[in-house]
Amino acid sequence: MFSDYIVYIDESGDHNLAQISPHYPIFVLAFCIFEKESYVTHTVPNFQRLKFRWFGHDAVVFHEREIRQQQVPFKFLQNEEKRARFHSDVNTLISESEFTVIATVINKEKLNGRYRTPDNPYEMSLQFCLERLHRFLIEKGQAERTTYCIFERRGKKEDASIELEFRRICDGGNFKGIKINCLDIQFLDKAANSSGLQISDLIARPIGLAELRPNQPNRAYDIIQRKFRRSATGLVKGYGLKTFP
Repeated sequence: MFSDYIVYIDESGDHNLAQISPHYPIFVLAFCIFEKESYVTHTVPNFQRLKFRWFGHDAVVFHEREIRQQQVPFKFLQNEEKRARFHSDVNTLISESEFTVIATVINKEKLNGRYRTPDNPYEMSLQFCLERLHRFLIEKGQAERTTYCIFERRGKKEDASIELEFRRICDGGNFKGIKINCLDIQFLDKAANSSGLQISDLIARPIGLAELRPNQPNRAYDIIQRKFRRSATGLVKGYGLKTFP
């Protein structure tokens, strides 16, 4: 039996601890949890409408890096007026899409400074997020049903490494040492043009920037922060957002 939810996952930054960029010394892993009915009824068609409006077709794949660097097919963003309207439309899409965010932000410089042999930031982030996802599904009464976690396919070796770590965590390699039997993993090609994967890609970097430069204006994060999983009393830190160390 499948659950009522689907999870799309993407990251921002890299997990390299040997060479750390001084401009972005962090790694972010973001989980976007969609209720399936809302996803297929509202999110996907609204995303397609946005693509038809701006490109005349829905084959374009949104990647935050290409948008930020105004690469093809986003070169029209070099025009200030079009850029403002486009980002407004994307922000509206994110704002009106119903999903819950669970994310981890790892400060790699602090990690290196605290531990002689620190763990892999990706693996740490995956564990933190999966633990919180499991609690979310328990809260929603979905812990006896299978929920799929969708990752973008990177390559045979990297995908195998992620799947191995995913299954290790679910087999008991987590904080409570419990088996998480309700989660499974799937990889999807970029060419599949998944709305959920593209949205998870769009939200990861704004989350990282909000932690890195909290006093800098961040309109995207202002929208995203309303979607974090929260405690019963409204707390985000530790529930929908884990920062480490």
